Amino acid sequence: MKHVRFIRGLASAVALSTTLGAGAALAQSDITVALQLEPPHLDPTSAAAGAIDSVLYSNVFEGLTRFMGDGSVVPGLAESWDISDDGLSYTFHLHDGVMFHDGTTMDAEDVKFSLDRARAEDSANAQKALFAGIAEVTVVDPLTVTVTLSEPNGSFLFNMAWGDAVIVAPESIEGIKQTPVGTGAFRFSEWVQGDKIVLEKNADYWGTPAKLDEATFKFISDPTAAFAAVMAEDVDVFSGFPAPENLPQFEADPRFQVLVGSTEGETILSTNNKQPPFDNVKVREAVAHAIDRQAIIDGAMFGYGTPIGTHFAPHNPAYVDLTGQSAFDPELSKKLLAEAGLPDGFETTLHLPPPSYARRGGEIIAAQLAQVGITAEIVNVEWAQWLETVFRGKNFGLSIVSHTEPMDIGIYARPEYYFQYDNPEFQELMTTLNATTDPAKRTEMLQQAQKIIADDYVNGYLFQLAALSVAKAGVQGLWSNAPTQATDLTAVSWAE
Repeated sequence: MKHVRFIRGLASAVALSTTLGAGAALAQSDITVALQLEPPHLDPTSAAAGAIDSVLYSNVFEGLTRFMGDGSVVPGLAESWDISDDGLSYTFHLHDGVMFHDGTTMDAEDVKFSLDRARAEDSANAQKALFAGIAEVTVVDPLTVTVTLSEPNGSFLFNMAWGDAVIVAPESIEGIKQTPVGTGAFRFSEWVQGDKIVLEKNADYWGTPAKLDEATFKFISDPTAAFAAVMAEDVDVFSGFPAPENLPQFEADPRFQVLVGSTEGETILSTNNKQPPFDNVKVREAVAHAIDRQAIIDGAMFGYGTPIGTHFAPHNPAYVDLTGQSAFDPELSKKLLAEAGLPDGFETTLHLPPPSYARRGGEIIAAQLAQVGITAEIVNVEWAQWLETVFRGKNFGLSIVSHTEPMDIGIYARPEYYFQYDNPEFQELMTTLNATTDPAKRTEMLQQAQKIIADDYVNGYLFQLAALSVAKAGVQGLWSNAPTQATDLTAVSWAE
């Protein structure tokens, strides 16, 4: 066995308190964080909605491993692990003394329950493919669990850091959607639907305690209302601020700080590859050349965003810039439509979920498509409708969505996935990639994968979503980048 041991850093273990002269005044110990989207429910292991992780990832629920703000993967509930020489067995050594928020013990049985539930035939996990390579989960003793894979997977520890892979308990699973019970530094307190979710400090947390006593997540979907709430100081932080045109005003105001970072969010014009005429690659290519990415970035995001030509984050070392392959060229777009037998264009639907990038970007894209003869009927939908109609029902022509899951190019190997791309060559490449641990070979395959989906014009690749947040000047410890969709408050505090 190769022994690989990781120890969690203790640098952030100092609790925040302030003493001012004889009159001891404590620093503020609560925070109000605004988000644009409210979760549909509170179980990150049974829904595709990133809004669930935005509230609960790391705060309430934890996995065997976890993402840090810089995108690195570090130990979570597992303090260390052994990897067998053949790469098939991962033996996780769990932290001792970890309790769920209901007072029950977190142990190897809970890990087995969580992973077996995620990979079960009837699993509702939105990222079930992450667990498909698990052949068996074996409890060795209460603090030791061995996960055996059917073949080596160089991404396994990375996969275990996803919000979809957090550890849950059989005792509390029935009520998890309304009353989530995790192991994190915060425990769930209250959900007033349509308004807020309140978390409180977990006094019995096994690790470095939270510095805040309470965190309230407020849901403000309207960009104008978002601006008003921040300016009035009704909220302390707006994570994923939806009105980028207002950011210069906040930057000039000493009451606030503006955080601009990168996300894992590939914003794409999702295309139903099984629905005519999008089952013709020439039509998909025509759509790609009808789109002026920079006009969308400027018009919808006020310049915030990085153009992409494939489904991959530009900040990743393996990224290949393929934007030139789908450059804005309306005349070429018309020519391709004529070659596809559609000289007069066609009609389709454009489903737009609530985020500003979709609603604002959709108006711009519909106008651009109209210039080449494609009439896109805009259908504004709430997230619940989008999940039902587009994601599950696959009843759409086009849609705009930002895929915020990290390193998720593997979704293109799933023919049943909502854009219904079915390419055996790509599927075989992903299978080989998953079984490969050599970094240089993995990079080469990831670059090949980017090229294949760009060549097939599977979707319209628009831009990498910027992470835009506004906070009061005294807030510290927020993530500026978003390596996963999360608002990690575990190290957040107020400056003295």
